[in-house]
Amino acid sequence: MVDVSILTKLYYSIGEVAELFDVSPSLIRYWESEFTYLKPQKNSKGDRRFTKQNIDQLNTIYHLVKEKGYTLDGAKREIKEKRKAIKRQQELIARLNKLKKNLNDLKSSLD
Repeated sequence: MVDVSILTKLYYSIGEVAELFDVSPSLIRYWESEFTYLKPQKNSKGDRRFTKQNIDQLNTIYHLVKEKGYTLDGAKREIKEKRKAIKRQQELIARLNKLKKNLNDLKSSLD
C-alpha cells in the first residue's frame, strides 16, 4: 500500500501511479473501468491525472484485490458496504448533533 501522506505532488501520471503500486498501467486503467467511483481527471490530451484521493481509492482496491485476495466483484461489494456504513454513520452523527442542539436550546430556555 502507498502512504498517501508522503505524496507531495498535486497530480500523478498513470505511469507514476503504476510504479507506486508496482503494477502495470494497463491494470490501473482496467481497475478504473471496473470501479466506477475511481475517476481520475484527464488533461486536454486525455492523459489521466491522479490526485491523492484517487491514489487513496487505489490503495483500497489494491489492498482488497492483491493483498486480501478478493475477486473484483467481492472488492466492489466490500467497498459498497463500507460506503453504506460511512453514510449511516454520518446520518447518525447529524441526528445526534440535532438532538444535542435541541437539548441545549431546551436547557437555555429553562435557565
